[in-house]
Amino acid sequence: MNRKKKNRRNDKILTIKRRLLAHNSPKDPIAEQYRTIRTNIQFSNTDKEIRTFILTSSGSAEGKSTTISNLATVYAQQGLKVLLVDADLRKPTVHYTFHLENHDGLTNVLTKQSQLVQAIQETKVYNLHVLTSGPIPPNPAELLSSNQMSKLLKDMKNEFDIILFDTPPILAVADAQILANQVDGSILVINSGKTDKEAAFKAKELLANSKSKLLGAVLNNRKVEGSGYYYYYGSK
Repeated sequence: MNRKKKNRRNDKILTIKRRLLAHNSPKDPIAEQYRTIRTNIQFSNTDKEIRTFILTSSGSAEGKSTTISNLATVYAQQGLKVLLVDADLRKPTVHYTFHLENHDGLTNVLTKQSQLVQAIQETKVYNLHVLTSGPIPPNPAELLSSNQMSKLLKDMKNEFDIILFDTPPILAVADAQILANQVDGSILVINSGKTDKEAAFKAKELLANSKSKLLGAVLNNRKVEGSGYYYYYGSK
């Protein structure tokens, strides 16, 4: 292996490790921020326990999938039985983060080609399970709004303490809004210095108009003064 190929391989490994920082470097200050977000979610509604929620963003490449993978990890580290569902049926990425196969997943279960118990995969994080997207379908919105999806959500709640859904950007397609109407809450991920303010406000409006409770926003990639760290913040 020549030096360039070796460097690219090492960069890829480092990138994947950074994606799951809460597991690979649990004492890192950024990992602590994920635990803070978890705590904020748990105390965001004293009247109803938040067991199911989605993460979305206004646009692509804003850190949504990295955030939800680390959130799922810190929930599992708390001793809860966690299911992370890749409901981005257009550009799924969760299987890359956890080094999983994506032959059998959410779309297979929704089309009754597989049973939920068969499609769920264990991860290297204790207590954390993943339901990958499965093959990309021609009709994602229709699948997510189907009666089968409602039934599947009930089955998930019978088996898991916490269920997190990674969804596509809310301004691009209707998928996130469809799922937001079926879960306990929703969270908007904003990339500091990148996310357009008007787009963020529009995304917030769409989530607020859904039946689920808008739990707050996560601002990521904000550089702290006098530090090389980029923190992830949770806000109510």
